[in-house]
Amino acid sequence: MNITDLKGTVKLSNGVKMPYFGLGVFKTNEGVEVENSVKWALESGYRHIDTAAIYQNERGVGNAVKASGIPRNEIFITTKAWNENQRNGTVMKGFEESLEFLQTDYVDLYLIHWPVKKKYNATWKVIEEIYR
Repeated sequence: MNITDLKGTVKLSNGVKMPYFGLGVFKTNEGVEVENSVKWALESGYRHIDTAAIYQNERGVGNAVKASGIPRNEIFITTKAWNENQRNGTVMKGFEESLEFLQTDYVDLYLIHWPVKKKYNATWKVIEEIYR
């Protein structure tokens, strides 16, 4: 196992291979900044992009992934459910918005960004539904 290899992966319990390294786009501005960041990371060999609804840059991530010409199944995309969706019971709606912004019909990893007290069990149930 060589975790310093950009193409190296770890096998998750469901059999999905997740790249060791990924580009996180927290605090990367929507538009040209995030699009160039993702573009350059993909050109450099990165195959994992980590974003979140609260970062407000999923659209730019989606644009860059689409423009890269790399098949979608070769790029591992992580995004996250945000607190307001948990509080409002709109986790599924938030997930669908993320898919729309990312211009994909699936994400490889969907996380609870920050577990909201008395809401994270319901959020988990929605994520299980999404997984199925």
